[in-house]
Amino acid sequence: MNKTTNILIAGVGGQGTLLASRVLGRYAAEKGYDCKLSEVHGMAQRGGSVVTYVRFGDKVYAPIIDEGDADYLLAFEQLEALRWIHCLKAGGTLIVNSQRIMPLPVIIGAADYPEDIDARLRARDVKLHSIDAMSAALDCGTVKAANTVILGKLTAAAGLDEAVMREALLASVPAKAVEVNRKAFERGLKL
Repeated sequence: MNKTTNILIAGVGGQGTLLASRVLGRYAAEKGYDCKLSEVHGMAQRGGSVVTYVRFGDKVYAPIIDEGDADYLLAFEQLEALRWIHCLKAGGTLIVNSQRIMPLPVIIGAADYPEDIDARLRARDVKLHSIDAMSAALDCGTVKAANTVILGKLTAAAGLDEAVMREALLASVPAKAVEVNRKAFERGLKL
């Protein structure tokens, strides 16, 4: 039987969603899985939505995750969790960063940021892990490692091979960022 793991990563430009997907792709390759990645960019340079699909298993035929088929949703920002929750299967795992990034319509006063996101997410049939990845990353040296904290949390929640994931992560970041990312990954494992 071909079991495919489907991970949807949602965030806004600059949060490291693309790096996270590449780390997961490297992890899958190191584990000997077939892997497909697909990146969907919005207005990423302006803080717009960025979504990445990561699928791996014995044989993966397409990179896109259908609605209701994601095993895991990694939301790097609260509103992105709400926007993409429909892609998570019933009983799937949602890891959401508690950070809020105001989209342009909210900034200019044309819309309100929903205040009930947490309640709406908790009402779903999912395993919810709400974490403050920004604070955890800052404690490790930089808020830029929030994506790594989230990858650590995913590794623990999904039962992924910690050593292989750590290796994939550290091989994917610049040498000057290795130590802070190592700390952030360990922090995410323990959240």
